[in-house]
Amino acid sequence: MKPFILLSIVIAISDQFTKQMIVRTLDQCGFGFCDSIDLLPFLKLVLLYNDGAAFSILSDAGGWQRWFLSIVSFAVSCFIFFWIRRLKSSEVLLGYALAAILGGAIGNLIDRVLLGHVVDFILLFYENFYFPAFNVADASISVGALLLIIDMFYNKKGRDEHESKT
Repeated sequence: MKPFILLSIVIAISDQFTKQMIVRTLDQCGFGFCDSIDLLPFLKLVLLYNDGAAFSILSDAGGWQRWFLSIVSFAVSCFIFFWIRRLKSSEVLLGYALAAILGGAIGNLIDRVLLGHVVDFILLFYENFYFPAFNVADASISVGALLLIIDMFYNKKGRDEHESKT
């Protein structure tokens, strides 16, 4: 359990560190032009504040979403924390998946509670198509969700093989 919780803490700290670096370096994007750092032909760093959930859902809800999303994030984080504590030693991939999700959830929860919004800064694009901006926490949650799906298929295959032998 300890390595998974430690990984979650490292992710949350990395998320907060990168957000602080971006906030100190770039001016916030509004409508029109803003500071940005081009990293690759399809990747740049910008500073955006997301008042809503993923893909800015509820961003224009009037303010109540801050505390609603904070409570949901806190509850999910507690659930995942206790799930990690109950893992068997053989459930390593599941542990990494949950740790990544927990670390990302905590990183965004810190923003939402302290700032009232989540700092997003990674922007992927191709010509005029822009993927919604995200951050280290969002990427961690996405990787964790992918690992969770892989774990579900891997463990299902293992269960199916075990059941066919009995």
